[in-house]
Amino acid sequence: MGMIIYNVTINVDDNTHSAWLEWMQQIHIPDVLSTGLFTGYRLCRLLDVEDEGATYSVQYSCKSLDEYHRYKAEHAPRLQQEALIKFGEKFTAFRTLLEVVE
Repeated sequence: MGMIIYNVTINVDDNTHSAWLEWMQQIHIPDVLSTGLFTGYRLCRLLDVEDEGATYSVQYSCKSLDEYHRYKAEHAPRLQQEALIKFGEKFTAFRTLLEVVE
């Protein structure tokens, strides 16, 4: 099996966008990486989106499904709760799991 990408697509309210982006870059993404289960990340802004607000994709890379499942079980609930506490209903997110095929 190839490298795994844990993709989180987030749509965030225009009024919250700047604060959310700063929090993602300075707090949340470093917290996710500090689990030691991901080898890197990519933060992308989606273009030509018809939804209101700004839409981003955060792609975290990990070497195996086992590492992803460990993250999901041991860290994801706490980190996702922190986002909900800080931004409430100002954003929506959905998650997908991808395998890199080369």
